[in-house]
Amino acid sequence: MKMNDLLGINPVLLALIATLFTWAVTALGSGMVFFFKSINKKILNSMLGFAAGVMIAASFWSLLKPAIEMAEQQGKIAWIPAIIGFLAGGAFLLLVDKLLPHIHIGLAVDKAEGIKTSWQRSVLLVLAITLHNIPEGLAVGVAFGALSHNPDAGVLTGAIALAIGIALQNFPEGAAVSIPLRREGFSRLKAFNYGQLSGIVEPVAGVIGAYLVLHITPLLPYALSFAAGAMIFVVVEELIPESQSGNESDLSSIGALLGFATMMLLDVALG
Repeated sequence: MKMNDLLGINPVLLALIATLFTWAVTALGSGMVFFFKSINKKILNSMLGFAAGVMIAASFWSLLKPAIEMAEQQGKIAWIPAIIGFLAGGAFLLLVDKLLPHIHIGLAVDKAEGIKTSWQRSVLLVLAITLHNIPEGLAVGVAFGALSHNPDAGVLTGAIALAIGIALQNFPEGAAVSIPLRREGFSRLKAFNYGQLSGIVEPVAGVIGAYLVLHITPLLPYALSFAAGAMIFVVVEELIPESQSGNESDLSSIGALLGFATMMLLDVALG
């Protein structure tokens, strides 16, 4: 299928297809539980660092930079939508973080965040990764939704690059759920199901993001920046602290650099 053929497809449908792909990669990562019962802490930290690097790069190259450019094209003061949307996205994830019960990898149940609940540790762990996936799905959806206002091959390739980058960092996130659950005594199949379920929110968020952008043109710079702010919040609040746990923080830092470089390459080369 040629690029022009893709431009003729409804952006919401493209967003759905792209986020189903990113969800599938989450499931692929979760499938590592069928081959491994545990994961080396150094490897896990490196993978989480890589995921953080991808998200940081995507926040700028695929979201904030286009948001500023679009605001300029709309005759707005370029930095206003970027700052408002960015801070609103972070505030939204902060609210979700405070309300949604979840627990970080490697912590006991009494360290759970959000509203107090009697839910099992496995559910809380899945919800933690699900929290990561909300802004990721939203970002992909908004990127494809932008095609409704600018059906350009460059916009499409940029959205595709973002989806590929998000998919790459979803792989370790899927493994980060399923393998610890297996180590705690879950069957391989049950651990896999929990892992892949953590990514189910991405298609939902993606479709919502694309649909909103499709119907509210002036919203686009704000929506792109909103997704960027939400992603940066996840990186700072969740991924970086988790990747820096243990005595091998250098590996997570190297992973972050590689993740950033990979996403930058994808966005610049394809976009």
